[in-house]
Amino acid sequence: MAVGTLGGRLPSASKSGIRYEHPAAFWFGVAAVTTGVLLHLPFYFSARHDHYILAGKTPDAAMWVGMALILVGLASTAYGVFPKLSEVSRGYVSKIKVRAMDEAPIKPAHVGLLLVMAAAITIDVMKPTTLAFIAPGAAKEYGLKSPLNPTAHALPIALYPLSGISGTVCGSFLWGWFGDKIGRRASILLAAIIFVAVAVCGAMPVFEANLVVCFIMGLGVGGMLPIAFALMSETIPARHRGWLMVLIGGDVAGAYIITSWLASTIAAPDRFGWRMLWLISLPTGLILMLLNRFIPESPRFLLQHGREEEARAIMQRYGAVVVEGEDSLLKVEKHVKSRFAQLFSREFVGLSMILLLLGVGIGIVQYGFQQWIPSNLQKLGITSVNSAKILRDSALIGFPLIFPIAWLYGFWSAKKTILLMATVTVAALIGFAVAPTSHLIHSGHSTTLLYILLIVPIWGISSLTAVVIAYASEVFPTKVRSRGTGLAAGATKFGGVMILAIVAAAIAAPSIGATALYGAIPLILAIVAMVMFGIETKKKQLERITLEELHAAAPV
Repeated sequence: MAVGTLGGRLPSASKSGIRYEHPAAFWFGVAAVTTGVLLHLPFYFSARHDHYILAGKTPDAAMWVGMALILVGLASTAYGVFPKLSEVSRGYVSKIKVRAMDEAPIKPAHVGLLLVMAAAITIDVMKPTTLAFIAPGAAKEYGLKSPLNPTAHALPIALYPLSGISGTVCGSFLWGWFGDKIGRRASILLAAIIFVAVAVCGAMPVFEANLVVCFIMGLGVGGMLPIAFALMSETIPARHRGWLMVLIGGDVAGAYIITSWLASTIAAPDRFGWRMLWLISLPTGLILMLLNRFIPESPRFLLQHGREEEARAIMQRYGAVVVEGEDSLLKVEKHVKSRFAQLFSREFVGLSMILLLLGVGIGIVQYGFQQWIPSNLQKLGITSVNSAKILRDSALIGFPLIFPIAWLYGFWSAKKTILLMATVTVAALIGFAVAPTSHLIHSGHSTTLLYILLIVPIWGISSLTAVVIAYASEVFPTKVRSRGTGLAAGATKFGGVMILAIVAAAIAAPSIGATALYGAIPLILAIVAMVMFGIETKKKQLERITLEELHAAAPV
């Protein structure tokens, strides 16, 4: 058996198959970032008698020390998880059979991984979701132009979510590159430490500083979701992969439920205010960091890079039988290049177009429609607390529907499930566009009908996001899987950038009906593209999917 790394040295691995390159640097970084965030809290609580309004106040010395600690901590954490370049092979592919992983039974280790990934995805999605609930309070405190104050001579509040979503677009592509170069696990941990660091936005007294931190938040958010799905797709056995990923992805809707609940309780204007939605990142991010021992590196990534000792340890932990042979199914990727351009090669361009169209449609609805729902409901006469409760209840009503969607994706057809979800979403958006929303709200009989109208834009688009990212993590080869899922995730955020840029330029939020129509157009095009270029992934081994794609694209 060939040696798995350059220089003849195999990296050390723990019994669990999980290790750090520099553990002391990693944990020092986590401690430094946490301490830095905590040093911002006295400044925040000093404004408790002013309803936590910090605009116009001068940061104290503790805040400046905290900012320095955060910068040092981020650098130290990155150093702690980055693999040594000498441990990345140059062309060697292990002969350990990948098939053994797909035949493994579901074990407690799989359950632990799924629970941690569910927590990671929930925490990840909570970040951009909070922007919808932050916008009204931030606009009022900073005196910004908003749907509730359209005549203010100031910057538009739309810059707030625009900065965050722009960061997620960059993060999706940057972390996609990270995931394929330094590994899935290291990339997830880098995103997690950013979640802890950006809690400081809750204590920023200057609006422009909020925009900078919000962009940094977006970098981490954009990176976490695609990498988490890539790791799950490469670790969960094939026969369970589809439905479990969609089920875990259903936490996109769960994040909306949690965020709307927080907005209507502890972050209500008469309690801790909108800034608490930022500060909550500290405990949620730390929870994810403490659970990181349950996050393994992808065995497929390790085998693709010749790191056999680590791959063996992780495969054994997950109940896979290590089988060697004269050849490996990973050889199917021999001519696949580890670069973004590969996603638009003849073999994969059709799939990439499907994901781009679906993503743009999702982004327009999620960050155009959902982003302004709280503001638009308040504009129509509903209080901030009641509007948050309405959105929370709508998400709760739709949440159980993720279970049949997961079953359809895993046991009926991945391709047909996406077509079904996209069609239902388009129909609901068109219906919403022609509904007399203001009449419903003021008619006295609005509650039930309003909930029904909101279920699909909130739950439906979140479920569609889950199935699209799951699909992206299955249809691309190991060498570019993180880039492929990053492309899909980035497209969802790019749709958000488009609609938010329109809002920022027009200094007004689009109507609910107009946004629904904007989102329906790319989704209709995606349905056509899926019919033409989509492939079936149900219960198929990842390498078999790649082989079929390469064979179909080969010249006759």
